[in-house]
Amino acid sequence: MLFVCFYVATLIALAWSRFPLPQWTGLISVSVATAVTIAIWERGRWRLGLFEPPRVALADTARGMVWGFALIGSCTLLVLLSSEVREERGAGFPWIELITTFIPAVIHEELLFRGYGFQKLYRWKRGFAIVFVAIIFAALHARNDAVTTLGLVNVFLGGVLLGLAYARFERLWFPIGLHLAWNLMTGPILGHEVSGYESLRTVFVEVGEGSPWITGGEFGLEGSAWMTAIEIAAIGLMARLEYDPRARR
Repeated sequence: MLFVCFYVATLIALAWSRFPLPQWTGLISVSVATAVTIAIWERGRWRLGLFEPPRVALADTARGMVWGFALIGSCTLLVLLSSEVREERGAGFPWIELITTFIPAVIHEELLFRGYGFQKLYRWKRGFAIVFVAIIFAALHARNDAVTTLGLVNVFLGGVLLGLAYARFERLWFPIGLHLAWNLMTGPILGHEVSGYESLRTVFVEVGEGSPWITGGEFGLEGSAWMTAIEIAAIGLMARLEYDPRARR
C-alpha cells in the first residue's frame, strides 16, 4: 500500500507539472516509490536485483535479449510462412523513440511488475507471485489500442515468462533484456504493433494481409495464435531452468 501511494502521488505530481515524456513519468514514479518504500519499510535493506556489478548486469541483459530476439523472430517467421504478410524495408530505426519510449517503458514495467512488490510476494509463495502479477500485468493492458482476448491471454503468458526470467537469477536484468528485445524486435525492427502501439519509424514494415488469428491484427504479434504457441513453449523451457545461486555474484 505504501508503494502504491508513493507511486500514484508521484504520477499525479508529474502530471500537474506537465512533464513532457509519459514513459519517463512512469519510470520516475516507480523509481521514487521503490526507493522510498524500501527506505521506510525495509530500512534500506532489500536486494532488488537492479544494482549489480556491470559485468553481471550486462551478461543478464544479453541473455534476456537473445531470448527476446529468438522468440519474436520465430513467431514472425511462422506468420510469414502461414499468411500473405511480407516484410519490406522501412524508414530506419527510431533512435530517439528508443530513449524517449522503449527503454523507459521496459524498465518502468519491470520495476513495477517484477520489482519490490512482486519480490515480497515471491518470497512468500513463488508460483502465486508469478501468476498473480501476470494477471495484473495483462489486466492493465486491457485498454490498449486494438486489444483482443487472445492478445490479453498472450500478454498474461508474457508476464509469466518474465516472472520466470526473474526467478532464473533473482535479478531484474534478465527480464529487462528479454522485455526490451521483445519490444524492439516487434516494433522498431520488424514493423509490427507492440501491444497496439505503432512505432514512428521502423527498420522493416509489414505488408500484405492474413487472418488476425495468424498475424495478430492491429494489436500486433502479441495477438497471434502463433505467439500463444511460442510463449507456452518458452514458459516450459524457462521453467526447466533451475535457479542458479552461483550466478548471484
